[in-house]
Amino acid sequence: MIVAKELVKDLQEMRDQGYLADALIRRAVKTIAASDDRYDWVGAYLLREDGQTLWLHNYVGSASEHAEIPVGQGVCGGAVTKRANQNIPDVAAIENYVPCSPDVRSELVVLIRAGDDIFGEINLDSEQAAAFKAEDEATVQAVADKLAEQIVAERR
Repeated sequence: MIVAKELVKDLQEMRDQGYLADALIRRAVKTIAASDDRYDWVGAYLLREDGQTLWLHNYVGSASEHAEIPVGQGVCGGAVTKRANQNIPDVAAIENYVPCSPDVRSELVVLIRAGDDIFGEINLDSEQAAAFKAEDEATVQAVADKLAEQIVAERR
């Protein structure tokens, strides 16, 4: 399991050195993916300016055929529509599920947001059912919040 404080500190140091959101997102995805064997696929989707589509920015794991996901579709698109993180213990229970792999059993989606503004999300897939706990969500949320700070700063 990742230690949120360490990764958030690392991302802040990168910000202080002038790195942009693109590099921070890459670092976050790679660090999260390497931190726990339950995390079989980790990616960051960013929301297009029109607010209708998520596009795959960066990922670690098997190639995904879902480089774009319409808002409202599957767990990722549903998180944006619902404006809430999604922790799905059994993806087979989701009617419009968009699988990255047929082996995925559970999924965690944490929004990258600042207030009402959603910029994207961090998506974790696991081949284990009910793999994600509240502490996983809280840890990834701390990272997502740091990424949102950088995105907001770049858009000023």
